[in-house]
Amino acid sequence: MSKPPAANPRDQLRGLAPKLMDLTDNVLFGDVWERPGLSKRDRSLITCAALVALNRTEQQTGHFARAIANGVTKEELIELITHLAFYSGWPTAMSAANVAKKVLEEGEKK
Repeated sequence: MSKPPAANPRDQLRGLAPKLMDLTDNVLFGDVWERPGLSKRDRSLITCAALVALNRTEQQTGHFARAIANGVTKEELIELITHLAFYSGWPTAMSAANVAKKVLEEGEKK
């Protein structure tokens, strides 16, 4: 028996913070992510690196999956996390590795 698709985290907040979600959809993902200066793959690498360095594990889940969809390989994602262990700290890298493990395992199930 397959699990129903997970609810989009943005949709879960839409009723509570509609303006925040409007800005997320239309400015962040509708404008910033669509600018021609960087590929979506590069934007994903940068975003994931920032989220690892800042220890934003809740946001890592969606962005790690987005990075894979944007062409970042599993090996590149793990290398990013390993590299950042020496810049953002061992605990942030270990936390990110745990998030990546879950995201990658979920991706393999699909």
